Amino acid sequence: MRAATGHFLETGYAGTSMSAIAGTAGVSADTVYKTFGSKIQLLKEVLDVAIGGDDAPVDLLDRSGPQALRDSTDQRVQVRMLAAGVTDQLERIRPLDDVLRGAAAVDREAAALREDIQVRQRRAAMGTVVGWIAARGPLRPGLSARRAAQVVWTLTSPEVHLLMRDTGGWSRVAYRAWLEQTIADSILGGP
Repeated sequence: MRAATGHFLETGYAGTSMSAIAGTAGVSADTVYKTFGSKIQLLKEVLDVAIGGDDAPVDLLDRSGPQALRDSTDQRVQVRMLAAGVTDQLERIRPLDDVLRGAAAVDREAAALREDIQVRQRRAAMGTVVGWIAARGPLRPGLSARRAAQVVWTLTSPEVHLLMRDTGGWSRVAYRAWLEQTIADSILGGP
């Protein structure tokens, strides 16, 4: 997995071969194929570890950070926790998502994988998290939980992270503070 991560980040998806990964890992290409099946499946596994922060077989929302967010009774604290967790996660996965986004432009399997991760999975997760926040107090007047989840899904996207951190040159601290304030201003009701 480490060898694959290094190759994907250094040479991109198209420039990475299973034999190069195998060579770096000190195993045969057959071992890599038998373990992961295909290059796209290997990239998926690399992304799964990056998303969760480790290789523990625990669903993302069942991990301690999201569970603490769920259990908090203060919406502003929940948003602070969300911004912190998303920032940490995006710092890990965004470079790999850049690789996947590039691959998705020319590879149907990569496009399907990115659609699944960034649209289906992440959108569902943001819907759940916004539901937890809405359970602790009002959302902005006239803003449904569904619409609030779409706003949060957009604000927490790798694309926005890329624009703010890389293109805009913002520090991690500045990005996190902006994300927290923008989510709060966008979805929370009350003072």
